[in-house]
This record gives sequence, C-alpha cells and structure tokens, in this order.
Amino acid sequence: QVQLVESGGGLVQAGGSLRLSCAASGRTFSSYAMGWFRQPPGKERWFVAAISWSGSSTYYADSVKGRFTISRDNAKKTVYLQMNSLKPEDTAVYYCAAAPSGRSKLVELYRSYEYDYWGQGTQVTVSS
Repeated sequence: QVQLVESGGGLVQAGGSLRLSCAASGRTFSSYAMGWFRQPPGKERWFVAAISWSGSSTYYADSVKGRFTISRDNAKKTVYLQMNSLKPEDTAVYYCAAAPSGRSKLVELYRSYEYDYWGQGTQVTVSS
C-alpha cells in the first residue's frame, strides 16, 4: 500500500510558477514510477508527466513540454512538478499517482489505469 499526499497548489498569475510536491508513505517508494495528472473543471483527467523509478527517464504531455519539469527524491520519498510559464488553461486539480516499476513502459504511463495509487489532488488556479 502506498499513500500519496500532494501539496503546493494555489493561485498564481499567468506567467508565474508553482512547484507541486507529492509525499509518499508506505511501501518502497523507489519501486514505483510516478506520474502527474490534472483535471480541469468539468473535464476528464489528463496525463501531465511521468518519471521512472530512478528518475533517469521522464515523459511529458505535449501541452506542458518545455514548461513543466518532473523530478523525484527517493530518499525523501517525494516527487515534484515544477511548473513555469503558467497559463490559465493549466488551471486544474493536479493528482500524483504511483505505478509499479517494470510493469509498464514509461511511454505507456499516460494511461491512468497503469497506476495503482492516487493522491487526493491539489488545486492550481492560474489567473489571466
């Protein structure tokens, strides 16, 4: 069992930055690839970024490539999402999720069903 808790969301102006954190507890954090998803108001949940168990490989949705950076610190059992050049369309609830390492290829981790554990989400609002 893995418990995930996101933090760092808030209100920011367009062009600003935020860093989200996702703290894990429970089973070995480094056994899991991690992902970030987001769900805008009234819309489906969409993939944002994923990172391998070691942190050596990352994968991004085209909409955030070049603006967002996913990283992890296995010693702290935490995954981060650095979000720069934020746009109003980035407004959403952001969720982190954990997928058992080795079960799926990194490029398959855009699919929400690849993940076994989810956090409760943190709200990010970008004003224009």
